[in-house]
Amino acid sequence: MLEKLNDADLTLHTGTTVIHHVKSIRNLGVHLDSELTMKIHISKVVTSCYQLLHRLRQVRRLVGQDVAQQLVSAFILSRLDYCNSLLSRLS
Repeated sequence: MLEKLNDADLTLHTGTTVIHHVKSIRNLGVHLDSELTMKIHISKVVTSCYQLLHRLRQVRRLVGQDVAQQLVSAFILSRLDYCNSLLSRLS
């Protein structure tokens, strides 16, 4: 339905302030798109986890296996677990 609207219909005028329509926003670290599909949020979480895993791979040889597991648990699992209740019942 949003595709059928023009830019003037998606603009909100309040006094002297003009609020334009955007495709996505970020609030408390959660990326919300205009259709609430959470695709952008999932993509950002996957990208950040991949970057963290790449960094942890570089220091893995310098620390023991126990420390490496704790680092993965602290950085990766906490990032995956943050706001995961928003992702329930998505296709």
